[in-house]
Formats: sequence, structure tokens, C-alpha cells
Amino acid sequence: MRKFVLVLASLFAIQAQALTVGVVPQQSATVLAKNWSPILAYLSEKTGIELQFSTASDIPTFERRVLDGEYDIAYMNPYHFTFFNEHRGFTAMVRRGDASLQGILVVRKDSEIESIEQLDGQRVAFPSPAAFAASVLPRAEIASKGVTIEPIYVKSHDSVYLNVSKGFFPAGGGIGRTLNATKQAVRDDLRILWKTQPYTPHAIAAHPRVSDEEREKLTQALVEMSNSEEGKALLDALKIARWEASVDSDWDDVRGLNIDLLDALVK
Repeated sequence: MRKFVLVLASLFAIQAQALTVGVVPQQSATVLAKNWSPILAYLSEKTGIELQFSTASDIPTFERRVLDGEYDIAYMNPYHFTFFNEHRGFTAMVRRGDASLQGILVVRKDSEIESIEQLDGQRVAFPSPAAFAASVLPRAEIASKGVTIEPIYVKSHDSVYLNVSKGFFPAGGGIGRTLNATKQAVRDDLRILWKTQPYTPHAIAAHPRVSDEEREKLTQALVEMSNSEEGKALLDALKIARWEASVDSDWDDVRGLNIDLLDALVK
């Protein structure tokens, strides 16, 4: 009888195990935890599903952890989603519903640089090689203009903005949302030099081991966040107005670019 009770208790413990939510490290772990942990607590309360925040020290480490199945749910860039949807079966839940995703190049406000061509031969800061809008798209546009740069990867969007603001690099790649969310003193020193074409934004997606019921509950709670003052306030910290329910095909515009930066990870 005691053995049966222990087995039953173990089963309940497994069922109650928290789902790990991995957030792509566009910003420092401290900033991400501050902004995302209250959102996960809110979603846990609404759904009864315990959620645990996680991230990584840099984007390549995040990519490896997604590939290795360390996250049950992940907030990832559009290219990440298309890759991990194909290779690990991640299923889309929601995406930002108030804006498309555009990459940007920033320079100091007092910089004399007014065009991409003026970056020829210079070192330019980016978060990581596979950061979709902040790195992949700007580098492709720069190359298409016959401009040669030396890309330097500094781990996060916030690090790009800080380095450019301090004059360590003449320009750097990012996105509007993280620029708006970075420290005011840093943001005030920068201006946007250039923007990419718009694409479907970041996904919140679920690993195949997450049940349909859990995925549907979380999707509904995410979409309904913008219907309450509490939810709106939590989203405001991310500079996002609302989430929109999504399907995997929403990212076909990104698939059409035929990016293969992460293919080596599965070979």
C-alpha cells in the first residue's frame, strides 16, 4: 500500500511539474527576468499551469538549448521558429499582434554617417550571427550594396546599443522594440540609420511534448492579456500591445528567404 501511495505521489508530481519557458536573450538576463517573470506568474494564475522563466547567456547558447529540448515553450525570433518548427516540431502559439518585425541599424545621433555605404571597411556590432532582424537582414542588405564590413557579435541587443552609444562601433543592428526598451540614457544618444522590410514577428511556440490542452489554454490566456488593465501593464514592459493567435504558416515569408545559418547544428 505504501509503495502504491509513493508511486501515485510521484505521478502527481510529474503532472504538476512546471513548464520551462525559454526567452531569447535579446537583453540581459536580469532585464528579461524582470519583464517576463510577472507575465509568466500571471499566465500561471489564469491557466493553472506552472511556468518557469529561463534564458541563456547568449543567443548561440539559447539556440543549442532549444535544439536539445531544454525549453517546453520558447519565445524566439522568426528564423529560429522556422528552423525549430522544421527540426524539432515546435508549434506556433502566438506572435505580436500590433506590429511587424523590422531590423534597424543605429548610429550615434552626432554621427556623420547617413548611408550604409559609409560603413564600408568598418566594424559593425550585431547581437549574434542568427539574430534574424538585428543581424541576418542588415548584413544581407549591406552585402547586397557591395559594402564590406567586419561583423562583431556582442551577445545582446542592449549590448549593441550601449557599444554604439559609447562610440566603440560606428553602427549596430537591432530592432525597434528592444531599442525602445533599452535605457533612456542610451536611447537618447542613438538614431536609426536604416530599416529592413517588415516580416512576421517573434513567435511564442511550444515543444511537441506540451499537450494540446496546455497549449490551447496558454494561447487563450496570452491573447486575452490585452483585455485587462493588469495584462496591458505587463505587456507594456515588453513594449508589446497585444498577442495574436498564430499558425505555423504565418512565417512563410521568412521561410521564403531560404536562410540556412543553423543547418550545421543538425548535421
